[in-house]
Amino acid sequence: MFKLSEKYGSLMSLKFGNVSTVVASTPETVKDVLKTFDVDCCSRPYLTYGARLSYNRNDLGFSPYSKYWRELRKWTVVELYTAKRVKSFGHIRREEVASLVDFIKESASVEKHVNFNLKLMKLSASVICRLGFGITLEGSKLENTYDQVIQGIMEVTGSFAAADFFPIVGGLIDRLTGLHSKCEKVFKAMDEFFDEAIKHHLEDESIKDDIIALLLRMERGEIGLGEFQLTRNHTKGILLNILAAGIDTSAQTATWVMTHLIRNPRVLNKVQAEVRQVIKNKDHIADEDIEKLEYLKMVIKETLRINPLVPLLVPREASKDIKIAGYDIPKKTWIHVNVWAVHRNPNVWKDPEVFIPERFMDNEIDYRGLNFELLAFGSGRRMCPGMGMGMALVHLTLINLLYRFDWKLPEGMDAKDVDLEESYGIVCPKKVPLELIPVITQWT
Repeated sequence: MFKLSEKYGSLMSLKFGNVSTVVASTPETVKDVLKTFDVDCCSRPYLTYGARLSYNRNDLGFSPYSKYWRELRKWTVVELYTAKRVKSFGHIRREEVASLVDFIKESASVEKHVNFNLKLMKLSASVICRLGFGITLEGSKLENTYDQVIQGIMEVTGSFAAADFFPIVGGLIDRLTGLHSKCEKVFKAMDEFFDEAIKHHLEDESIKDDIIALLLRMERGEIGLGEFQLTRNHTKGILLNILAAGIDTSAQTATWVMTHLIRNPRVLNKVQAEVRQVIKNKDHIADEDIEKLEYLKMVIKETLRINPLVPLLVPREASKDIKIAGYDIPKKTWIHVNVWAVHRNPNVWKDPEVFIPERFMDNEIDYRGLNFELLAFGSGRRMCPGMGMGMALVHLTLINLLYRFDWKLPEGMDAKDVDLEESYGIVCPKKVPLELIPVITQWT
């Protein structure tokens, strides 16, 4: 799609079956979609399998723009992902990262490879399960199913669904390709996962300060959501967003950072020196320490630029006729934001294919939704509300990995042998797992 946008322009019109779409691929056209006409472009088209997995669009991600969505979004921002709540869950992040460090120490003692894709996914899942469900993942009934559920959700939502574009024969095509049956299988596993988590929560009265507790209180009417009464399907739809977005995005960001660092020894040495200088011999890493790590912030920004979490944002739908960049966009048109193209635009970024964290030195461009050159978490009304929670875990994880360990490649591998190939999906993880050998340092 990037190549097509280079040929056909910053706002490209495409026809997929019965669906008219436009693709915004530059900061200027993206700004029109996400800011200038945000309220007119922030609804969602009906995505067949997204609707199924979200319990008929009872969530935040796949729900159309409506009064229910606005109330849910407001509650999410005000109650769920405030800076205060992010900070209150700090002990969970620290405990789970400490557990990861202990595992890496054991691996280092026998020079055993660490699979970053696997271990960082499990770290994220452990944190999400504790703050979301009040469950310690390791040793629970959910330990052997979370990976299957997350992987399945990403595969289904990232697949081409013929039913979305060909209303008469699309459903049949999806049955022939196996997408329909795969979605049903994933939904069943996910639904059982949520049932088990809720059951565990209800049986253990000591669990009070987690997300399920809030949602169950809303089901009982103890907490209001405007005029809306939450049902169990609403609760599960919201849990889908927390589970899928929370686990995969944090894990993939940290994995891609370590991938780029091991491929760029100069950058790795520089960021390790900064981390070790700031943290020194501290056992407890404080928020103010994180704020001092300017070069690490640049490394993370550059990673999010080259490997955006969602290269093509979930499609939006125009709720009325609008005009963008001089072109008429009819009501019901699907609107795609091509983040991948924006992040590689040579008119915005010098040498866009090269990993250069220093490009953010004395540069105020950030990923918090105000700069349309860097859109790791989107922008506007549909911007990811869990950004603060996710990045808190990413920072803490990377600081510990860089402070407590040196890292080397398996024997026979060179830095440039570490590939950058991505898997296809709504989120694009590293296709070949990153495996490195940890070396214990004096700070471990």
